[in-house]
Amino acid sequence: MRFIYGRQDMPTLMRAQENCFLLTNGLGGYMSLSAAFSMARGDQGLLVSARTAPNDRVTLAARMQERLTVGGAECFLSTQQFADGAVPEEGYRFLSSFTVEDVPCWTYDVRGVHVVREAAMAWGRNASAVRYTVENRTGGECLLTVRPFVLGFEKGHAPRAVWPVAVEEGCIMTNDQPLHIRTDGELTAEEPRFEAAAYLHDAPDGRPGWGLIASACSVTLRVAAGETRTMEIVLSAEPDAPDAQEMIAAQRRRMQDIRDRSGLRDVTARQLACAADAYIAKRASTGGKTILAGYPFFGDWGRDTMIALPGCTLSTGRFADAKSILRTFLQYEKDGLVPNLFPEGTQEPMYNTVDAALLLVNVVWMYVRKTGDEDFVREAWPVLTRIIDAYRRGTHHGIGMDADGLIHAGQGLDQVTWMDVRVGEILPTPRHGKPVEINAYWYSALRVMEALAPLMGQDGAAYGSLAGQVRASFIRAFWMEERGCLRDVISGTAADEQIRCNQIWALTMPFTMLTPEQERRVVDTVYAHLYTPCGLRTLSPADGQYHGVYRGEQKERDMAYHQGTAWVFPLGAYYLAYLKTRGETKEAAAEVREMLRAMETALREGCAGQLPEIYDGDAPSFSRGCFAQAWSVGEMLRVYEALELIEGR
Repeated sequence: MRFIYGRQDMPTLMRAQENCFLLTNGLGGYMSLSAAFSMARGDQGLLVSARTAPNDRVTLAARMQERLTVGGAECFLSTQQFADGAVPEEGYRFLSSFTVEDVPCWTYDVRGVHVVREAAMAWGRNASAVRYTVENRTGGECLLTVRPFVLGFEKGHAPRAVWPVAVEEGCIMTNDQPLHIRTDGELTAEEPRFEAAAYLHDAPDGRPGWGLIASACSVTLRVAAGETRTMEIVLSAEPDAPDAQEMIAAQRRRMQDIRDRSGLRDVTARQLACAADAYIAKRASTGGKTILAGYPFFGDWGRDTMIALPGCTLSTGRFADAKSILRTFLQYEKDGLVPNLFPEGTQEPMYNTVDAALLLVNVVWMYVRKTGDEDFVREAWPVLTRIIDAYRRGTHHGIGMDADGLIHAGQGLDQVTWMDVRVGEILPTPRHGKPVEINAYWYSALRVMEALAPLMGQDGAAYGSLAGQVRASFIRAFWMEERGCLRDVISGTAADEQIRCNQIWALTMPFTMLTPEQERRVVDTVYAHLYTPCGLRTLSPADGQYHGVYRGEQKERDMAYHQGTAWVFPLGAYYLAYLKTRGETKEAAAEVREMLRAMETALREGCAGQLPEIYDGDAPSFSRGCFAQAWSVGEMLRVYEALELIEGR
């Protein structure tokens, strides 16, 4: 898809910096700046490099300052606001268009000079490039002066004190981090200068509102009257890197290959297949692949990976990547659990999750059903059996099976479901007990084991018998006939009967427990209380604990995170459940197609070509949190794949 933003989209500085772009390198590194080419967040940058894939990341190059001199008059093409509120660089005023079609491209028209800027990132390398094409239609020479600004600190760090910066033989040393610079322009070393960049998207959320960035060189291009010239600047963590044109061409080829390989026909679905590529990254610790949860904040989380994997890989034909990702998490199984979080840097994984391991069992089934790779069952089986056994006898974080066959989880201040926010000693969404989606995952996992056991020469009857007990206990404990929906948790508290989106997954796992009539009533209840075109609310607006807007300091945001904020990824399960309860007819597919029109607009708001993490629960809805989220993209890909299967019958 081609996303075009013109002057009408950027009439003010704030509007010009509302949207951004994202390029990634498959290692966890990325490039992201605003539509105005400014650094509007502390986690953005021209080159966020992955020292160790995928989470040990450092921002090497922050942004470019660009000054155009025409007929003795100077103006900026770049845009940047500074900590004191000054905006000396207002290049967005000359911006004719910002377009994203596999790579970002900007065009400027200034006093008879036409400038095109393109940016790209090298795949599998920590290298970024910017390429300028300057067409001088005036009667005199024009001069483009570009000054790279650098950091050299861990991603998201906003330094307030100056640090050593120097340029030597094509290398910028910044905070003891080497940044190699190569250009066909005229490179001039300069005395270091520091500027305090304002991060307007961070300050309202309690993150550092500004940080220093540094410059120690400039690159110039002289263009004679009537002449058109190009100039490239390549910035890399290693001394050798492809040139800018090669990076741009390679990115276009990769995206076209992803579209074609996906087998998807719908234009939006093909764009989502390209979006999914941003999250699939190498993990150095295993030599395999993983999925990054979201940009710019998150690393690879077990829960997010298992939810995102089916759409991001199986729906797009990336079966080898799917197997590699599953192997990554199979290798990290411990006491029946898989990691919830691989932290930034080199810290040890955290296993505080009840859902990731159960989802892993179900995703192995989905992978095998999609690919027919029964040999992989033999590889995964020992881990799968350890997971089931650990959940039956009990493991860490209060996770274990009760006499009724249902799974309980959580103790103390643990938050082990995806509603895992903790504010000091407060748990805004306490779900200790028996969460509805966890027991839906558990039932389905048992049926998966029953179905896979014969491939291992084993009898799966014991798994099936336990699954039967779980189903009877689940319906007895969770179904609320008078309300036509499921309890959210069994805990003996008022939270049990809150109407939340977690019940939707009881309808969409590979194996489910409710009757068709019960499933239809759940879909209708979820629609009445939780549906928005952007996502499902996490709590009914009729509830006294509902928060309709996600913003403010960390504590204020966390109190709203799962108390009404609309999340994109559960919307995928809602549409799949809608199709299921309407008989997966072509008429139902047409109805979902109509509802999906909002996805097309969502793809151009926030981060071009991506889907965000969350929206406000109240209207008008604004995207919040990560501007690009893996499970949002993955779950919507599953919906588009389902639609094309129905429509192709």
